Amino acid sequence: MNSLKSIVVLYGGFGEEREVSLKSGSAVADSLKLNYPVEAICLENRKIPESIKADSHIVFPMIHGAFGEDGDLQSILEEKGIEYVGSDATSSALCMDKMLAKDRVETLGIKTAESLSFDANTIPLADDIIKVLGESLVLKPKDSGSSYGLNMIENRSSMGLALSKINSGNWLVERRLKGRELTIGLLGGNALEVVEIKYAKECYDYDTKYLHGSTEYFCPAELPNEITDRIKSEAEMIFKICGCRDFARIDFILEDDIPYFLEVNSIPGMTSQSLLPKSAAAKGIDFDALIKTMLSYGIERFKDDRNTNS
Repeated sequence: MNSLKSIVVLYGGFGEEREVSLKSGSAVADSLKLNYPVEAICLENRKIPESIKADSHIVFPMIHGAFGEDGDLQSILEEKGIEYVGSDATSSALCMDKMLAKDRVETLGIKTAESLSFDANTIPLADDIIKVLGESLVLKPKDSGSSYGLNMIENRSSMGLALSKINSGNWLVERRLKGRELTIGLLGGNALEVVEIKYAKECYDYDTKYLHGSTEYFCPAELPNEITDRIKSEAEMIFKICGCRDFARIDFILEDDIPYFLEVNSIPGMTSQSLLPKSAAAKGIDFDALIKTMLSYGIERFKDDRNTNS
């Protein structure tokens, strides 16, 4: 590993989740600096700096949403032969598309909410949606995170209003699950601890996630052992069938003691409010140890590649 010059943290980006990415990237870079030489690069566009070289750098992506989690960044790094941590391009693209991920997970027999998807050019009528899914619904972007654009629907009027505001993008509408909001982190495909999220507002939206005091977190979640074990087992199965690598965070809602899969986060937030660090902490893994472990998978591949090519 003598040829490893530094760890490059790529953060920022240009999508709606930029502000969260700035915080995640800063936290990750500060932690990595305890043990490694680090270059923190804030991206403003889709260009990867020419200074990042396959034979001397490992990239630690911390760009949430567009470009970071949709497989585009990973594709560029793979084309350049640059090692990086986290899921590969194919898995990232799959996990970013909530509908594709749901379809894949359903093949395991794991429950998901009834849903349908559409784009801004094929918006269905509110009556047609309600006829299929009922009136209590969730409308959200199909391929973004941090709960941007999340709409809670309880009647035809609110459904029609929400649909009328759509002028771009891909969307997912699904039956609203009413139960306990849960999430779990994974390292190397192994489940950590289940986190329960409780909030005063109607839904766990962007403001609720990132404004201090808006939300309470319980980890490990107070659940019957059989439900905890089921969620851990299903999370590991989902991680595998979606082709995830190194780490991820998977969200569920527990309705009537049945866990329903929501989505996979291939580059989870790493802010002070973020859930993967909470899930790891309950396993006795503090923030710095978590970051070091997340990086370790990339270091092993970097070493293997160097040995193979030497």
